[in-house]
Amino acid sequence: MTLDEMAVSVGVTRRTVERMRDALRVLFPQLEELSDGRMVRFRIQGGLHGFMHVPTADELAELESAIRSLDKSGGAPRAALLRSLSDKIRSALRGPVRRRIEPDLEALTHAEEIVVPAGPRPLADAQTLSQLRAAVKSLRICHFRYAARPDAPGRLRRVVPYGILFGKAYYLVGPEVDKPDPVLWRLDRISDVEVGDATEGAPEGFDLTEFASRSFGAFQEPPEEIILRFDPAAAADARRFLFHPSQTIKAEEDGSIVIRFTAGGLLELVRHLFSWGDSVTIQAPSRLQDLMVAELQRALVRHRTERSSERA
Repeated sequence: MTLDEMAVSVGVTRRTVERMRDALRVLFPQLEELSDGRMVRFRIQGGLHGFMHVPTADELAELESAIRSLDKSGGAPRAALLRSLSDKIRSALRGPVRRRIEPDLEALTHAEEIVVPAGPRPLADAQTLSQLRAAVKSLRICHFRYAARPDAPGRLRRVVPYGILFGKAYYLVGPEVDKPDPVLWRLDRISDVEVGDATEGAPEGFDLTEFASRSFGAFQEPPEEIILRFDPAAAADARRFLFHPSQTIKAEEDGSIVIRFTAGGLLELVRHLFSWGDSVTIQAPSRLQDLMVAELQRALVRHRTERSSERA
């Protein structure tokens, strides 16, 4: 249709229909222009179904950002899968659509950068991740060698795979064969993976999200109620920080806030709370307070010893 035909069909002025066309072009860059003598016609090739399923430059740029973020944070195997998906999406676009999208996509890609925070990088071999995923999908036992420490020789394990957790480290979740409780297996300590016999997989009612939410980080232990008080100067930053999905926040009259949640992994929590300095007070549980004091004392002894040896 031409702009004049659109205006008549919709019952608006030509100026209005021009704005409508421009808005559609922003949302759906695959809108085509065809010359018809002196007139220009606009067409949606393939009908509305295909029209609504063609990606925008913003969507492809977000996918590219996810790829770069994974690459920079140590998730190269997962980044490779997303890169393959991105290539397939682009190759499926018709030529005119791809040519219209690419300038905006290139501009967004060069105008956005990923900042990777300091911290441990999840390391996982691409083949290991692929084999573990195959075992999860096919409900089969995993055979692999597992090193409890980086400097320790790996022991042969037979594990029923329940799922995989992605975070600061990557973990396979599942119990050893003939054992009842699932545990975490770090992927960077797994080697020589083989997929074995069929298994029933996770028992009915097992929820990977619920399992992961039992702890502050990844270490699993019986959860306890955590109560943390943040001074007024740190309250705004603490409000923006997600300590745990179950957390609640209560504002105090002096401007401080109290954050409560239930989780295990107290040692991981203590090491994180170091970064808040003296702006946080542990109100409960007492075991968390004791762990914090013990860690502070160990750090103090180490640095005093090092300093004394340097002076000597």
